[in-house]
Amino acid sequence: MTARRTQDRRARSRAGLAASAGIPDTVDPRIRATPARLRALGSQARALRLLPRQPAASALNGRHASRLRGRGLDFEELRGYLPGDDPRTIDWKVTARTGEPHVRVFTEERDRPALIVVDQRMSMFFGTRHAMKSVTAAECAALAAFAVRNQGDRVGGIVFGDQLVAEIRPQRTTRALDRFLTAIDAANAELSADAPRVETPLPLNQPLSAVARIARRDHLIVLISDFDGIDDRTERLIGRIARHNDVILCPVTDPMAHDLPDGARLIISDGALQAELDTGEARVRRDLATFLSGRLATIFEWQRRFGMPVLPLSAGEETVAQVRRLLGLGKARRRAVRGRPG
Repeated sequence: MTARRTQDRRARSRAGLAASAGIPDTVDPRIRATPARLRALGSQARALRLLPRQPAASALNGRHASRLRGRGLDFEELRGYLPGDDPRTIDWKVTARTGEPHVRVFTEERDRPALIVVDQRMSMFFGTRHAMKSVTAAECAALAAFAVRNQGDRVGGIVFGDQLVAEIRPQRTTRALDRFLTAIDAANAELSADAPRVETPLPLNQPLSAVARIARRDHLIVLISDFDGIDDRTERLIGRIARHNDVILCPVTDPMAHDLPDGARLIISDGALQAELDTGEARVRRDLATFLSGRLATIFEWQRRFGMPVLPLSAGEETVAQVRRLLGLGKARRRAVRGRPG
């Protein structure tokens, strides 16, 4: 416990998140996504829906650049055409063969399995304002998992860090949801200021390959990551997955990516080499801003090309509030707290 507290203190110092006076030096929820915190989000997810029918202001609504297609269809029967049937369902081959119009009848699948992919690599262990990106991603993943279960669908996920990948196949059970939250907790616990350097961090393409293997068609895929290390193969995998599934991209950024500090000296590293950047120099600020914004530009280009909704998340804001806003919901109502006057 002492070692963990020491790591949390160092992480708070590195991220500029100093502990408040008078508050015991315990696990900081801005640094560490605790199991209790993740499970407590279940009550906050009751109003969330990841279904095609969305509020008008939702980023998943059809009025926006992309939308969810919803569950797949199962063929039920072939029967004669009846007044009121949709002409688009006419089976023209059978109609030509029999001389009578026939339609193909489909029913919506009873559920749609969901895979929630959450990034817990060391690149996510960074934050300058509200929380670490890893915590924002973990909380968003928990909210999505509870929302999927609440709407009656099977939920599973892929949790990955620099050296690990945990796969939880979609199931409609509380045990599967608990396994997913436990996997997030375990991966998040590996992140610390004293974590050993990994020579070759796990590329995003590896968990994406697992998604392509598991989700052949008619799945909901929620990908929560900072998209560090994307390349041409990443784009091909994303396009392949989106061809037969609904995909929601949730890029997680830190406010510093949009508002670089003036005059700060930043140490950056690729895991082997490191360099110091002085943001007081205009050229350095311009080049760094271009680099940081380029990744988001790539993701929005994927949205345009593949028709995938993008829900951008910021580690500089409370997770539940921004997820509700992105899904077109108002502020959560506060429950009245009753008690004896003190």
